Amino acid sequence: MYLKSLLFICSLLLLGIGCSNPDTAQEKTEPIQTEKAAVQSVPKIQPSMTTITFPSLDGLEITADLFHVADDAPVFVLCHQARYNRTEHTETAKALMARGYNCLATDQRSGGVLNDQDNETAKRATAKGLPTSYLDAEPDIIAAVNYMAEKYKQPVILVGSSYSAALGLKVAKENPNVKAVLSFSPGEYFDDKLALGKTIAGLDKPTFITSSKSEVPTAQLLVDVVDKHAITHFVPASDGAHGSRVLWSAQSFSGEYWAAVNAFLEKHNL
Repeated sequence: MYLKSLLFICSLLLLGIGCSNPDTAQEKTEPIQTEKAAVQSVPKIQPSMTTITFPSLDGLEITADLFHVADDAPVFVLCHQARYNRTEHTETAKALMARGYNCLATDQRSGGVLNDQDNETAKRATAKGLPTSYLDAEPDIIAAVNYMAEKYKQPVILVGSSYSAALGLKVAKENPNVKAVLSFSPGEYFDDKLALGKTIAGLDKPTFITSSKSEVPTAQLLVDVVDKHAITHFVPASDGAHGSRVLWSAQSFSGEYWAAVNAFLEKHNL
């Protein structure tokens, strides 16, 4: 009897100890820590401008500014007028880039100082003793067109200003890598070395020709030889100006030229 009582008391003591054990008396509820799955975001490519070089058809190194938006975006090649350089088109290229176009603004060997910047291609040509007339710049324009067509795997929209506007029409007629051309103040600038009107006769790619108001008769001679279904001839209401600087925002009349350019691009789904 005594033994049974002792065993009963011990069992009660053991039960009391178990109940007082803090690890068993109250079950701790801890928040479950979970790691958030890492979200794999695709990096967004930001538009950028990079100065690049590539060879002309005769091996002369060309300097150009590449304005990149996307690998599959449509492409402009922008060529400057006499005594100028690629900065003639810096503002224009940025405006086009904002509209979703890749752009290349080139230094051709026929050019000079603009915006306190040298024409690097012209400097190299002079240092090598190469000729730098207007017509000598044609290989540079062709090389720029071919470079961008190869880089982006598509034909380009070519823009020319003054002498390069004239050469741009010729290149557009002859080069399958050009799908459309915008020509600002073109003319017969090459004496007896090139009859531009005869050379571009029948040009049937989308063609935009404009000029200052005073230059309209000169531009009209080239307008008349382009296929009538391809040509857009914009005559400004204002006096305008020579070359593609009509697109600069500092020009009071830039709005009407941009409106005409945008309408042309939209018309041809460029």
